[in-house]
Amino acid sequence: MIQSWWVWQGTENSDLWYNCRFDNETESWFCATSQETEWLQAVQVLMVLSVVFSSISFLIFLGQLFTMSKGGLFYLTGICQAFAGLNAFTAVLIYTLHNKEILQDSRELSLGHFGYCFFLAWVCVPLLLCSGIMYIHLRKRE
Repeated sequence: MIQSWWVWQGTENSDLWYNCRFDNETESWFCATSQETEWLQAVQVLMVLSVVFSSISFLIFLGQLFTMSKGGLFYLTGICQAFAGLNAFTAVLIYTLHNKEILQDSRELSLGHFGYCFFLAWVCVPLLLCSGIMYIHLRKRE
């Protein structure tokens, strides 16, 4: 299971919604809902908002592409994309700084490490911010 924000020795992992453990006898993953803390809820809300802002940005871009006059700038699209990047940045920063509180009932944190999705979220932050800046400077051509 690679969709994780925290991994313990490959047999247990945690993401924003579930804690999963691999059972060697049945060779399957058993998942339970993560215990909700204020920090985890903040990260969940911010990541969902990031996806919403990014989706809205795409829809606005399509609308502006077909309705905007020649030479117009894609300000609204860029602002929505930048908000998506700021939401993702805030969420990942909170998870980085407060992972002990978020994973409080889980195993010892020193035995684990950040997972694939955590690093992917950090990669998305500069991409979202850069695309937002590019949209703001983008002009519609004929």
